[in-house]
Amino acid sequence: MDTAINQQQRIISGAAGGLLTLIGARKRGFSGLLMAAAGGYLVYRAATGNDPVMQAAGGGATSAKPIFVEHSIVIDRPAQQVYDYWRQLENLPQIMSHLESVTVLDERRSRWVAKAPLGTHVEWEAEIVNDKPGERIGWHSLPGATVDNAGSVQFENLQAGGTRVHVALSYRPPAGPLGAAVAKLFGEEPSQQIAEDLQKFKQTFESGPTKH
Repeated sequence: MDTAINQQQRIISGAAGGLLTLIGARKRGFSGLLMAAAGGYLVYRAATGNDPVMQAAGGGATSAKPIFVEHSIVIDRPAQQVYDYWRQLENLPQIMSHLESVTVLDERRSRWVAKAPLGTHVEWEAEIVNDKPGERIGWHSLPGATVDNAGSVQFENLQAGGTRVHVALSYRPPAGPLGAAVAKLFGEEPSQQIAEDLQKFKQTFESGPTKH
């Protein structure tokens, strides 16, 4: 199977690897050695365009195990109102801090640009595959995406009032499992991000009329 990595993955690997190598060289003990080794691996990966770990495992990048993230929050607004805001996909960077932009291409397809570790970014096209107004939005990335991902947002009207918003995401990190570890090392742990983003969205959305 093909174990070559694309240009975006090489950029991310090179940036992360250089910094990890520098930090590891300055640290003492076993942790410093591990960081330097991880950095060297990423630098090699960026320079050659090949992934020796995946080669040894006999698989490509698609064999990486998906990472699953989910979180719920209650917003004191009707479900239809919250859905309407999310359905205008250009609004999503105002909700999710890791997104730089979402550009609608047609009724179902859109282009997403997201922040990646060390000031880099990744982008992909996605397609809405499940759209039930006022209740649910589901999507997945299209073939060729740098970040293979899928997700859904459910909007549940509560008897006591308000809406329970449940976000579920599944993705494969662009640099495989090690890439996820590097992202977490630099404070970009996805489950924490989603929880913080939804809390911020709740506070903003409940504070007054939100422009669409």
